Order: sequence, then structure tokens, then C-alpha cells
Amino acid sequence: MNIIDHRLCEARFIPSPNHDERRAPDDLSLIVIHCISLPPGQFGGEGVTQLFTNTLDPEEHPYYAGIAHLRVSAHLLIRRTGELIQYVPFDRRAWHAGVSCYRGREVCNDFSIGIELEGTDDSSYEDVQYTRLNEVIDALLAAYPTLSREHITGHEHIAPARKIDPGSGFDWSRLGTNP
Repeated sequence: MNIIDHRLCEARFIPSPNHDERRAPDDLSLIVIHCISLPPGQFGGEGVTQLFTNTLDPEEHPYYAGIAHLRVSAHLLIRRTGELIQYVPFDRRAWHAGVSCYRGREVCNDFSIGIELEGTDDSSYEDVQYTRLNEVIDALLAAYPTLSREHITGHEHIAPARKIDPGSGFDWSRLGTNP
């Protein structure tokens, strides 16, 4: 996989308006793994893209009424099929971590890349998702020397009081890391 102009060449790019400049552009030191499915527990639909592009219709599903107002994003989504969708260039700050802290550093969005896996907190992930995730991580490590495998973590680890993703179904050993 290749990264050119802070975009993964193998990913479909759907720009999200939910991003801004990083406070310290050279301080990219963390990869955060998340999971998402919209509606919850349903895979393959357009809900995630609609959420990240502020086009989620609150009338389409009862769950959407409570989240359609959110302004959130991630850098990348890895669908259960292995399809890659990028929403925010890696040099920009995506809005994925919220109130967060990693090893004493707060506001993880400032120095992290957020990768969403299509899934739920309590379900297993597909083999192709692990394959793609490892390929993406290798590409990120090659493109950004400030990143390392030692600094890959889950949303549950940087916001433990409010988040549980990627959850119990995620096998950290398949990344060769243990957050």
C-alpha cells in the first residue's frame, strides 16, 4: 500500500468536513483502533459514511435521531469486506477520539490517526479486516517515522470511562502489539 499526499492510494476517498489542522503537524505518534456499525449491528450500509459527512438522516432509523447532530470523523474505515474508505487525510486532525488520554497526554486527536473497523464491540472481526489493518499500519509506519507498533491502542484504552471499542472481539495479537 502507498500513501501519497497523506492519502492511502488503495482507499476510496470520501471527504469529511469534520477535521481541522493538527496543533503540531510533526507530532503524529499514535494509531487508535475503533469499531462502528450503523445502524448498530448492521454492516455494509451507508450509515457510517453519512455520519462522517454530516448527511445522516435522523428519520431513516430510530438510532440516528440521537446521533445525527454529531460532528465526528475518522481517517479510515475498513469494512468487513476489506474495502478501505478514507475520510480525512492523515496530516489533518480527524475528530475520532473525543475526550481522551494516552500515557498522560490528553486530546489524542491532536497526535493520532483514527482507524474504524466495521463491527461491534462484542463481535469478532473478519480475517480480511486484520489483513487490511496490518497492511495499512505498515504503510503508515513507512510514511510517518514518528509512528510505531508500540503506540497502537484502542478507543477503549484512551477513553475507558466512556468507550469499549474495538471491544472483546478484537484480537490484539493479530497486530503483534498489546495495548
